[in-house]
Amino acid sequence: MTVHSPIAVTPGPVFPSEARTAFATAYPDRSTRLTHDLVGHPLLTVASLAALAERLPASSVEYNLGKLPLGVRAEDTPSNGLSLRDTILTIETNGSWAVLKNVEQDPAYRALLDAALAELEPIVRAGTGAMLNREAFIFLSSPGSITPFHMDPEHNILLQIMGRKTMTVFPARDDILVPPQQSESFHNGGHRNLVWREDFRAQGEAVALVPGDAVHVPVKAPHFVENGPAVSISLSVTWRSERSVAEGELHSFNALLRGRGLPIGRVSAIPEKQWLRRFAYRVMRKLGA
Repeated sequence: MTVHSPIAVTPGPVFPSEARTAFATAYPDRSTRLTHDLVGHPLLTVASLAALAERLPASSVEYNLGKLPLGVRAEDTPSNGLSLRDTILTIETNGSWAVLKNVEQDPAYRALLDAALAELEPIVRAGTGAMLNREAFIFLSSPGSITPFHMDPEHNILLQIMGRKTMTVFPARDDILVPPQQSESFHNGGHRNLVWREDFRAQGEAVALVPGDAVHVPVKAPHFVENGPAVSISLSVTWRSERSVAEGELHSFNALLRGRGLPIGRVSAIPEKQWLRRFAYRVMRKLGA
């Protein structure tokens, strides 16, 4: 589905040269702080986002109360009792959190996403191959909101547009933080939220973000977000790669094997090179196993 925005995208670079250099040094496996030049962009105001939310299909929006514990089950997340539009327009006072998913359905936001990722594509291609499944998400948070401890399947850069927040990022591929069974469930449709233990905190890096800051979050690096004392707007630009696709296939293969009482295999740091196991999984999936 394509939705339409009346606002034209202002051309110009998104990531300055020093940010691209920092990204090249860290990608794909390390989190790093970056900077960007999208603060004040007309597509990223509260009013523009409220209008965008009304154009998006219901499946592309999610919102709820924002003052949550760091660990919460998806089914226990409380509603705020408001419409999406009212949630966004009163975000300063209603204690909520909202995300607009796949905003690239709108041509103007698609152009903004493409402009941002075009600057990084040569670095990404050299590290993990072609950029696949480019997507963008916009997060709006009331003062004091919490995004619980979770992980995402994409390569991700979060750009802070308005307000302040702190994102605490943890190492990817840590079996204590994310047990193998959790990864297997996640890649078979399980929820992104993870089980939180307070002793995990020391392993995370707290990255304080103000407008103009950004942070690169590797695939499935666990993280949580604590909003500051004002409304926050953040833009997340994401993509998949052969590496992220391969990791998902291998965890799904392990889930299939585990369910049949068969030995599972290790998912390496370079899963795209595990051709034999990936081929076996694809064959079994095609056969309906």
